[in-house]
Amino acid sequence: MLLTLVFALLVTGCGLRSASGAVLEAKPGTIQHYDSLEGVPITVTAKDFTEQLILGNMVSIILNAAGADVTNMTNTPGSFGVRQAMLDGTANVSPEYTGTGWINYMGNEQPIKDPVAQWQAVDEADKANNLTWLPPAPMNNTYAFAIRESEAQRLGVTKLSDLSRLPRHDLTFCVESEFANRNDGFVPMLQTYGLTRGDLGRVTHLDTGVIYTATANGDCNFGEVFTTDGRIPTLNLRVLEDDKQFFPLYNLTEVIATDLLDAHPELAEIFAQLNPRLTNETMMMLNAKVDSDGDDPAIVARDWLIEQRLLT
Repeated sequence: MLLTLVFALLVTGCGLRSASGAVLEAKPGTIQHYDSLEGVPITVTAKDFTEQLILGNMVSIILNAAGADVTNMTNTPGSFGVRQAMLDGTANVSPEYTGTGWINYMGNEQPIKDPVAQWQAVDEADKANNLTWLPPAPMNNTYAFAIRESEAQRLGVTKLSDLSRLPRHDLTFCVESEFANRNDGFVPMLQTYGLTRGDLGRVTHLDTGVIYTATANGDCNFGEVFTTDGRIPTLNLRVLEDDKQFFPLYNLTEVIATDLLDAHPELAEIFAQLNPRLTNETMMMLNAKVDSDGDDPAIVARDWLIEQRLLT
């Protein structure tokens, strides 16, 4: 009965609401207060994993400090829950990834290798849905392979093209089962870098979270990771450069309802101050504060914004 009551409280006529919908207070900094945004209702939606919890709260805190009347729907379950909220107007601002838009939402099979061209293509395609994608951040949360730092130094590897010169017994991998069998996953990646499955040593299939510790412990040399995961610096892993650009680009930006942006172009001004600061290194550090140190994502978001003097 308690679970039913909690669920009922989370569900309203306009869909599933985040259970952590508070917006932390901060004052304007280099991001100013805009009289034109005073009282403007803006609903932010973001997904339910660590990075998105941080980013959704970051966007909410910024917009609140800039003057808007913010509803925070951070912690919405899944990409398609967020997408539906944006499409049906339940929400009108969301932190999102260009690759997710291009491949998952719009159904394109071939990624675009240039980050600017990828952003422009997804922005153009989403105009029909009354959605605008702002110029993206440098951060690119895509697939990668990582190796523990000590072993990287021993083998002398910095990029994926280095793998083809290693002996078979050093080519041990930890990957997810899904990634191992996808048409755009493990085997095509190997082919891009001049390898076949038969060239490898042991390949172990593990859940995503286990791969990081297995790689750090030396159960395998090369583990499938996501490039902004906070466990990478915490476990002293080195991400290998995807020097042939096999993996799709997942640059972070804000998607905004076009009608809202047309009425308030100052929103683009605001996020143009935020996005250049969001790099892979920054996001790994922020993610680690949550996943390794146990800090609250909203507090991590607010403290970083204040540290950057974007807010005070």
